[in-house]
Amino acid sequence: MASSIAVSRLHLRGRTCLLNCLQKVDTFLHRGVGTDAAVAQAQTTERDGSEAKDGRRSLLAVQDERREQAEKSVLISCQSRPSEKKFLKYLSRHGDVNKYFFYESYGVYAVVEFASRDGVASLIEAATIPSVSHESMVPFKSRLLSLRSVDSLNHQSGLPCQPQTSVSISELVHRLSSEDSVEQQITSLTEAFQLTEENSRLRFLVCSLLNDIAAAYFPECTIRPFGSSVNGFGKLGCDLDMFLDLDSISGWNVKQPKAGLLLEYQMKRANSERAVTQSILSVIGECVDQFGPGCVGVQRILNARCPLVRFSHQPSGFQCDLTANNRVAMISTELLYLYGELDPRVRHLVFTIRCWARAHGITSSIPGAWISNFSLTVMVLFFLQKRNPPIIPTLNHLRDLAGPADNSVIEGHDCTFVRDFSKIHLQRNSETLETLLCEFFVFYATFPFSRMSINIRKGKEQNKPEVAPLHIQNPFETSLNVSKNVNATQLSRFVALCQESSWLIQQSERNSPKSAAGESSPTPWGLAALLLPSQVEGMKSRKKRRREPVSETIKSLLESLKNKNQGKKR
Repeated sequence: MASSIAVSRLHLRGRTCLLNCLQKVDTFLHRGVGTDAAVAQAQTTERDGSEAKDGRRSLLAVQDERREQAEKSVLISCQSRPSEKKFLKYLSRHGDVNKYFFYESYGVYAVVEFASRDGVASLIEAATIPSVSHESMVPFKSRLLSLRSVDSLNHQSGLPCQPQTSVSISELVHRLSSEDSVEQQITSLTEAFQLTEENSRLRFLVCSLLNDIAAAYFPECTIRPFGSSVNGFGKLGCDLDMFLDLDSISGWNVKQPKAGLLLEYQMKRANSERAVTQSILSVIGECVDQFGPGCVGVQRILNARCPLVRFSHQPSGFQCDLTANNRVAMISTELLYLYGELDPRVRHLVFTIRCWARAHGITSSIPGAWISNFSLTVMVLFFLQKRNPPIIPTLNHLRDLAGPADNSVIEGHDCTFVRDFSKIHLQRNSETLETLLCEFFVFYATFPFSRMSINIRKGKEQNKPEVAPLHIQNPFETSLNVSKNVNATQLSRFVALCQESSWLIQQSERNSPKSAAGESSPTPWGLAALLLPSQVEGMKSRKKRRREPVSETIKSLLESLKNKNQGKKR
């Protein structure tokens, strides 16, 4: 039986006015994936190619490589698990395959990267459009394909699938309890939660698939991931934030047009840049809703502070947010990536604190009065700047090291900082991850939140400019408080958990990590003990019990808390 790949299709629902859009997309796909000669003009700046001697690269250089991989890739839905060897042999008829992997999300899917775009074009050309009796069905040629069950690609049991979600807290606690040190526990936690190579590739591929739709209106636009998907602090299963970049359109914003031809275009006059953004996202959102294969639950949230289109991409399992005028967020992504690359302890500590915070309900995926992951990350960075000597430099120091290519002013905000790692010289700090974790809890258990604000531009506390329980200055939009949503109750919970966790980890240092004789699993200790809500929430009821001696720092901390509580009772 001849094997075939069927292209995904969606209902037109009588909206024939969008037929021209489909024709544009079809033309773009043939032009964009048909030959390597049609590669979009790369953004080549001095900072893109900056690479440190140890192999560290700028975020823009990493993104360019990922986008190139995504443009040579397809996403294939497999109705049943195919034979891996025969599946690869079938695809190799259309071109050499660089990389492929399988994963599960509402079924089994395969991500396949060809050596060139010619392989993608050949595969799409060989695919058949499903025959339908309903005349309102219009085919949309996409790089999301469906592999039909055929004898030539028979079922193979035990097909390896890459994980796309992180492990549960209970499984993580069991895994950490088997480690031999807190240092190893922190490293193991990071490895369990951080984005994998395959998950990162899938995120860029989803952006590339959406780019094919947006290019019907803006042929030279680029859809880029930002935030946790690329800053190095993303957790498996995190949302996919995307930015529709129109600045890459050639000839745009040229102050003095050259003599010769000018492009004819029409755009209704808008009252503001925000109105333009809303109009663009409204059109793109409509097209994604009608013709985006696998895109469901499309919402156009245009009146938000940052207008966006939100939808679920079922083939990948990602919750996606698309914005079009969020350049400061893009710069913030670069800054966090830079800090994470400067010292491996930065990412390890951020992952650990974020996991601890989620386990105790300090952070939440539901909007509310909780501390956000971004705020928590800034708090970790600030703490690392306050070490003696500092582990990472202040943002002002990074700005002072910047060269001409790094200059950036967005909407009047100074967003300049160095991207070249070779220009950044760190001070020698040899503190262990175990020490840093314990000191983080002590630092914020005693931080004067009622009077002081957190500022990573200067790396030191400053008087709060407004009345808010928690004030964390936005690194670039300095008049904004990124933690303005946090109320006094949530901040008090955070402080109390810091106090109790600092004591718990001190106690765990003196306990053996090995399981007791006859136990089938090791007893939670160290970091694993911090992730158990019962261990922390029950602390207050057990404080009167006699315990082993703790450090003088923790003793004085608990004593001050005791005196404070007695004062309130009076």
